[in-house]
Amino acid sequence: MDKDPRYQLGNPKLKDLILDGTKIEWHLDRVRAWERGERIAPITIDMALTRACNYGCGFCYAKLQENERKSITREVIFNFLEDCAEIGVKAISFVSDGESTISPVFVDAVKKGHELGLSMSVATNALVLNRRKLEEIMPCLTYLRVNFSGGEPKRYAEIMGVPEKWFFQVCQNITDMMEIKRKNNLDVTVGMQMVLMPQDADQVIPLAKLGKKLRPDYLIIKHCSDNEDGALGVNYAGYKGLYDILREAEAYSDDEYMVKVKWSKIEQEGKRNYQRCYGAPFILQMSGSGLVAPCGPLFNEQYKKFHIGNITENRFKDIWQSDKYWEVMNYLASPEFNAQNMCGSLCLQHMVNEKLDAYMKDKIELVTPTGSPPAHINFV
Repeated sequence: MDKDPRYQLGNPKLKDLILDGTKIEWHLDRVRAWERGERIAPITIDMALTRACNYGCGFCYAKLQENERKSITREVIFNFLEDCAEIGVKAISFVSDGESTISPVFVDAVKKGHELGLSMSVATNALVLNRRKLEEIMPCLTYLRVNFSGGEPKRYAEIMGVPEKWFFQVCQNITDMMEIKRKNNLDVTVGMQMVLMPQDADQVIPLAKLGKKLRPDYLIIKHCSDNEDGALGVNYAGYKGLYDILREAEAYSDDEYMVKVKWSKIEQEGKRNYQRCYGAPFILQMSGSGLVAPCGPLFNEQYKKFHIGNITENRFKDIWQSDKYWEVMNYLASPEFNAQNMCGSLCLQHMVNEKLDAYMKDKIELVTPTGSPPAHINFV
């Protein structure tokens, strides 16, 4: 098809997007402070505004993360965002273990974080993101990513546990996102994401084709994470037989639409090459219950010894400054902790962990990269 120059308006160059890697080397001031033993603020916080969700995806890790549910009110989230801005957090992503868009405080939280100078992002099933809400939030976002794991209505409904008609509503919402982006010349990056279970490989090519029709900036195809007990039943060896299909999907890319497979994690088949977790102080995860824990795999009540506090009960800056917070972080980075057998597979912090583990073992040097900073720099 002919190139449409409208898709270039306000659109970060696709080559500047790092969708399968880490940007930790662009934050060496924070790394050096961490090396000195300083109590650093996270660069990025990945969180949800609620534990609730209106979808029932078969691959959903959140079903393994149940903890005591508490309500994140407008006052709670505003206090939290103000604390983040004060202590030096750079970015907030509303992702984590619930569908943040169904929270009554969602729109206000996005706008408040942006007003405070925080980089804001959202990952969502996008069902309730009607045009009115999109007009309000899109100027405040760095990226907006739609979780979309089926390219055909019937299979979308089966994989994501919803009525078929929701497929068409979300497609319309994505179309609206792109129209709003072009109309207002916004910098926000709009993406789609498939969480791929090997048994759903029949949807890879239909989804790549659908993306080419809807024209988001990118479609990312990623692995499915599982816990240390394999509760979701992810067949990691099964990904190897999908390489040809995945390469075919990437071939649907053009100048304004990129299909990207997260090869680094898919090829690792759920295995880690490191034991200590260094990434949690740099990328903190929080539950939609308000729970502060180092990472998503440790949200469940059975990991209560890793639970540090709750923003519905205490200010985040006080939790972050507490001895408990740093006792947990230091334990994860100690010889007593082994991520290879005490953690779920390929977590959010995985790429940072790989980089910092190699650095701490003197296998690589960390130097500030040259050239222009990448897009979404504060989401490490």
